[in-house]
Amino acid sequence: MELIKHRVSHYWSHRAEGFETQRLREFESEKKDRWLAEFRKYLPQGRTLRVLDIGTGTGFFACILAEQGHETTGIDLTPDMVEHAEHMAAVLGLDASFQVMDAENPEFEPESFDVLVTRNLTWTLPHIAKAYQEWYRILKPGGVLINFDADYCAALEDEEEVELPDNHAHKLVPDFLTKENEAITMELSAYQQPRPQWDVQLLVEAGFERICVDMGVYRRIYAEIDEFYNPTPIFTIAAYK
Repeated sequence: MELIKHRVSHYWSHRAEGFETQRLREFESEKKDRWLAEFRKYLPQGRTLRVLDIGTGTGFFACILAEQGHETTGIDLTPDMVEHAEHMAAVLGLDASFQVMDAENPEFEPESFDVLVTRNLTWTLPHIAKAYQEWYRILKPGGVLINFDADYCAALEDEEEVELPDNHAHKLVPDFLTKENEAITMELSAYQQPRPQWDVQLLVEAGFERICVDMGVYRRIYAEIDEFYNPTPIFTIAAYK
């Protein structure tokens, strides 16, 4: 199972530079305000929060929340991603810290964070149940996990064909990486059950008591088929400790 983590990290090492460029454009687009609107549905208001962005990639969520005045840290398994996250934060003039770290084994003390956020990460984890248990451990009482993800493994077969614009990231990925992504997805699908139903079950088992699922978020974030469009419908899971 650990081999799959290496494959995922290696895949994203190839995409880190281009991914930062696109996330910078997304940060300057109307998408940033749409993401903020979704966050505000769940974030505690009126105080500075300690936030951990898990699987931060090039730091998009960490930078959005740092710009709002929160104390943000991002972790990612891929060193190249962390390097580009640090660069992205520097380009934007934002104070956010980043570390190379396994999302399933976060090296933080119990009850370290008010908020955990993550985007398109949990579907890549071979031990999702363990990750949710660890995330519960490092979350403060009353804190919230906000997880944006999709059932990407199921979508590999069910996804409808959508004509994407020429500047879409999927159009710019070389064939060997596209094939590797499909192979990774096929391997992960053997370990997963239908989502987000499975996630809710695992979150309850991890100790989370109040869980909200929003299946309509993708319509609000991806209202247009543009370079940022995600053809797989994402959901939001907000789980409170």
